[in-house]
Amino acid sequence: MENSITYRVYGKYALFSDPITRIGGEKTSLFIPTYQALVGITESCYWKPTIKWVIDAVRVLNPIRTESKGLRPINYGGGNDLSYATYLTDVSYVVKAHFIQNTNRPDLADDYNEHKHYWIAKRCLERGGRRDIFLGTRECAAYIEPYNFDQDEGFYDKYGVMEFGLQFHSFSYPDDNGEGKFLARFWKPKMVNGVIEFCRPEECPVVKEIRPMKMKSFKYGINFRGLQEEGLLVGYEEERL
Repeated sequence: MENSITYRVYGKYALFSDPITRIGGEKTSLFIPTYQALVGITESCYWKPTIKWVIDAVRVLNPIRTESKGLRPINYGGGNDLSYATYLTDVSYVVKAHFIQNTNRPDLADDYNEHKHYWIAKRCLERGGRRDIFLGTRECAAYIEPYNFDQDEGFYDKYGVMEFGLQFHSFSYPDDNGEGKFLARFWKPKMVNGVIEFCRPEECPVVKEIRPMKMKSFKYGINFRGLQEEGLLVGYEEERL
């Protein structure tokens, strides 16, 4: 599949926070990365509104360990508070992802160029991404690099099956679902010998509507760059002719 990339993302800490533990201001990480977090990491490498990244699978290389830290978050009314956050430590994941054309954006159909997007994404990955990479929350800085999915041995390669119960999968925005709704999706992940294969967002068994939401508008030359602004128009027009 030409539009597929595989990379390793790693860092000292990760915090894929469970919404249930955030009510009191203290955050506890899930044991595995969520689909939404991996989409965010991939989009930080390369993203355009004309494509949608689909996460196929993630491979957990390092053992799952946690560490609690005392924090002093800022209160809305001023001053600081005391709380604890439980992070994953020394994390390393191999992610397999591919992109599809976003058919919910017919207004940007001129940018439906799979070949162009694939090679730009590949170059961005080789350079560590276009934007800062982080694992779950902003304080958990991370790095990405090209990587083969089965390149090195992982801690859970012969571990068997691990199940994690019902947990958050991803958000679905109007650009994704075309319904003018902001949705939250949930599923029951299962890790087999260190590998988690994700279901597609539309296949999640539990879906909750959060609120109505309008699709963001893009205009060439204002908040969207097409082929001409990226210096690719000449070659692209010759290819079409």
